[in-house]
Amino acid sequence: MKMAKKCSVFMLCAAVSLSLAACGPKESSSAKSSSKGSELVVWEDKEKSIGIKAAVAAFEKEHDVKVKVVEKPYAKQIEDLRMDGPAGTGPDVLTMPGDQIGTAVTEGLLKELHVKKDVQSLYTDASIQSQMVDQKLYGMPKAVETTVLFYNKDLITEKELPKTLEEWYDYSKKTADGSKFGFLALFDQIYYAESVMSGYGGYIFGKAKDGSYNPSDIGINNEGAVKGAALIQKFYKDGLFPAGIIGEQGINVLESLFTEGKAAAIISGPWNVEAFSKAGINYGITKLPKLENGKNMSSFIGVKSYNVSAFSKNAELAQELAVFLANEKNSKTRYEETKEVPAVKSLANDPAIMKSEAARAVTEQSRFSEPTPNIPEMNEIWTPADSALQTVATGKADPKQALDQAAETAKGQIKEKHSGK
Repeated sequence: MKMAKKCSVFMLCAAVSLSLAACGPKESSSAKSSSKGSELVVWEDKEKSIGIKAAVAAFEKEHDVKVKVVEKPYAKQIEDLRMDGPAGTGPDVLTMPGDQIGTAVTEGLLKELHVKKDVQSLYTDASIQSQMVDQKLYGMPKAVETTVLFYNKDLITEKELPKTLEEWYDYSKKTADGSKFGFLALFDQIYYAESVMSGYGGYIFGKAKDGSYNPSDIGINNEGAVKGAALIQKFYKDGLFPAGIIGEQGINVLESLFTEGKAAAIISGPWNVEAFSKAGINYGITKLPKLENGKNMSSFIGVKSYNVSAFSKNAELAQELAVFLANEKNSKTRYEETKEVPAVKSLANDPAIMKSEAARAVTEQSRFSEPTPNIPEMNEIWTPADSALQTVATGKADPKQALDQAAETAKGQIKEKHSGK
């Protein structure tokens, strides 16, 4: 989930026909024999190891190796690697959010992967892009996620859903009474607010001709971003969002209002599918609405990946395992066990996946989304931008004043912390 916020879907497209043999590089018999007796350690996400159980068993049998799987919260695995890697107690393969890749590479924590272009082409462009730093590959995409719209079918039907964010504003004006609400979102956080701001022309970082991010070009305070923030401010100013939705506890308030049937619709992500189902909510899921200018609300694509530790003593074999775990067959099996939407292009129209309303919504929303920037400078954006948006939400500052200050702060921190790299 938002990598607990920074975390962190893709352009799932038309299906292509691929054989299982194309899902990973061939290996020689000498490579197999040299791996005999080796042991690999995999750090998998919490409660997700069931998704790779069969793949691990197959890899162990084929390579005559032992693979130990340890579950750890995936957004915090890099923190543990900083300590455990040098100590020799870390993993060979780990899983992590795509927006942490740049920082991890800068710190020398990850091995570059040497994977053929035809294998890379199995994955959506956005998911592969999230694993690239300076045109080098550092991970294999395992799953993708993005924000979508959840709505309570007992409060509003699919046919009644407003088509634009402005129409949701009008709907909320009619239905919000202080205890019940229409539409809710955590717009005091840039992870969610960017969906509106970018629709009017705002952006986090500009891009160079080669597609790489330009950290000296910050667009969180340009004309479009300010216009988007002004629209966001209206929801708070007019009492359409409760005061408790601002700040660290905002996510708990938002989710509670939805599960208690007190909010008709919220912006959240596939990470809440199981929780909302257990709560007994009769919900539907769809892409985010459009804006009045005709553009669809955007969102950040979060990519989970398998990466090889720079401290691995079996890096070549670890790469083979990372590629194997992320291949087409194993990605589909992992989806069936975990419901995490795979990043493999050919699975976009797979009936077993597309029968899921959540997977369809994520797929459609991905068409309007971009990967969360994975460069280290992104770390300097989150806090200033969130602080600015909270002053906007509480009415303590107008959008331009707040965002100008956020951009100035971010630029100063980038200059201080990253100019010497």
